[in-house]
Amino acid sequence: MDRTLVEKYAAPVPRYTSYPTAPHFNAAISATTYGSWLRALPKGASASLYVHIPYCDRLCWFCACHTKQTRKYDPLVSYLTALAAEIDTVAALCGSRLKVNALHFGGGSPTMLKAEHILSLGRRLRDRFAFTSDAEISVEMDPNDMDEARFDALASIGMTRASLGVQDFDERVQQAINREQTFEQTKSVVDGVRARSVRSVNLDMLYGLPHQTLESIVSTTDKLLSLRPDRIALFGYAHVPWMKKHQTMIDEALLPDACARLEQAEAATQLILAAGYEAVGMDHFALPTDSLAVAARSGALRRNFQGYTTDQADALIGLGASSIGLLPQGYVQNMPATGEYERRVLAGGLATVRGFALSNADRMRAWVIERLMCDFSFSRCELLDLFGEAARNVVAEAELLAASDRDGVFVRAGNRFVVTEPGKPFVRSISAAFDSYLGEGTARHSIAV
Repeated sequence: MDRTLVEKYAAPVPRYTSYPTAPHFNAAISATTYGSWLRALPKGASASLYVHIPYCDRLCWFCACHTKQTRKYDPLVSYLTALAAEIDTVAALCGSRLKVNALHFGGGSPTMLKAEHILSLGRRLRDRFAFTSDAEISVEMDPNDMDEARFDALASIGMTRASLGVQDFDERVQQAINREQTFEQTKSVVDGVRARSVRSVNLDMLYGLPHQTLESIVSTTDKLLSLRPDRIALFGYAHVPWMKKHQTMIDEALLPDACARLEQAEAATQLILAAGYEAVGMDHFALPTDSLAVAARSGALRRNFQGYTTDQADALIGLGASSIGLLPQGYVQNMPATGEYERRVLAGGLATVRGFALSNADRMRAWVIERLMCDFSFSRCELLDLFGEAARNVVAEAELLAASDRDGVFVRAGNRFVVTEPGKPFVRSISAAFDSYLGEGTARHSIAV
């Protein structure tokens, strides 16, 4: 491990699940704007839905999601009433014209919902939108929430993919992040969804956590692989206590440095690859027959707020507090505060409070960054074909970046600009070179490795 190289490229940069990134969204994009964008979606357009449940019955200290802890169920009942109102409003604006090919329940903990509420929410979404027969329905699951009634309810609404957070099976690490979850609990959920014919299981694990060592990472990876998930996400812990105050509960002195983080990631990666998985982007793996691996091999991999995806929809519609959507015109985001979100949608309106209207220059740079994040390369000719003369400035930037690189991380190879094998751990930093907004504003980010 070249410490000088790691220190050079580990500076904080965005994760690029969007471009421009969320800190650059602005209040000029309002509920009125969003309504007009929804009405402009053409008949037959494809869409994916994201439904956000911003509650957990415990707060994991590593988490950077928009969520809050509650020991009572009443707040979820109130929230679901408001969510139903938003679903009705959005569907009235565009629902009959869209073909929904994907639905993702995220959080928070969607599996906090009682079985009857899972069923009623699933029915409302299917009543208001036209789902394709092969629509993918994925759910983020907390094993501590699950019981037989919830398993059956999720199967009844058509769940096709279950996503579970593992993080680390080491008890000392779990205690340090307030996420106690045994291997047996995790296995019981994997077995439970597979018994109900769910065809895909995704497991998430983290590196860079307090008390983590190479030994604990190897042990966790071995246990995770014994469950033979279809997909694995290997994320670096994003320590952002200035944004997520509960992360101050984590002792920074116990966090591994950038080199140790990369060593942990490499150890896990080698085990996963040796088990027959294929690398997908910078932090995902999939069995060769999984659609994510197929998309990566064919150049059809995409990246959005859920991370790497096969979703090719024309629009991503976010539902719920803090949800982000993407339409052809740009990004929209709902009010994050649940009380104000509920007030706005129960009044019959939309809850949009900010967003970003995309220019052609934005779309061009978004395409370059997405291809780097997904394929570790992009084609000069394809860029020019897609965006014409306007792309020549970006081509010139890429030429200069490749020519000035003395570290062997970014090169020109014929018609393509390529992130090399040594450069792949630093793809976020390389992508940041094409981000024209990065120096603007006061946004802070997690380290890039």
